[in-house]
Amino acid sequence: MSSPSTGRPKVLVVEDDPGAGLEVTAALEDYGFEVECVPTGHRGLLRATNGEFDAVVLDRMLPDIDGLSILATLRNIGKEMPVLILSALDAVDERIRGLRAGGDDYLVKPFDGLELTARLNALLRRRYATANGTSAVSVLRVDDLTLDTHTRVVRRAGQVVELKPREYGLLEYLMRHAGEVVTRAMLLESVWNYHFNTQTNVIDMHISNLRRKLSFAGQMSAMVVTVRNAGYIIHATG
Repeated sequence: MSSPSTGRPKVLVVEDDPGAGLEVTAALEDYGFEVECVPTGHRGLLRATNGEFDAVVLDRMLPDIDGLSILATLRNIGKEMPVLILSALDAVDERIRGLRAGGDDYLVKPFDGLELTARLNALLRRRYATANGTSAVSVLRVDDLTLDTHTRVVRRAGQVVELKPREYGLLEYLMRHAGEVVTRAMLLESVWNYHFNTQTNVIDMHISNLRRKLSFAGQMSAMVVTVRNAGYIIHATG
């Protein structure tokens, strides 16, 4: 549910570390979210229970109430908003505990702000798709290239392609607009959250890296094509 006053998705951030709280808040606000950040588990549980939020970003280790206890309480009382867990604990069993407690995603600290916003947007897309009676598309496909928005795994001809967070965000945006010309301004706004300076070469650098990673032995055909004086387009190579 978006804020009536701003129309932006509302996110509750529960984070006891002031620096981390500011980092998460800044990343989400830059992407267009309306954010409320609280520093304790007790306040987080109170706000999540009584407030109206589209999603919750929940620190795993809080000084007063463990994050998983908060999560279990929310699920027990029927709160179904997506919850993304932030944690310095990166062991597989910890991730599994978080997901089994009712978490929708688990992101290990330190994290990239773009990855945080991308994961949160994916959670909200799935939630809205379910609410509207439709199924969210989890796998984007162009020719022999696939991108799983749930697992964030990219493959070409069955081979995993390792991408950095911004490269992933760039590719996801291009694939969601496959067959369409995407302008530099569109990429700057959607992937980098810039609303100016379309002359920067940051896009060219990432496009070059993306092309290189998508091209390997036996699969050398370019998929991301530059459209002169317009932008970029991704399409099948056959």
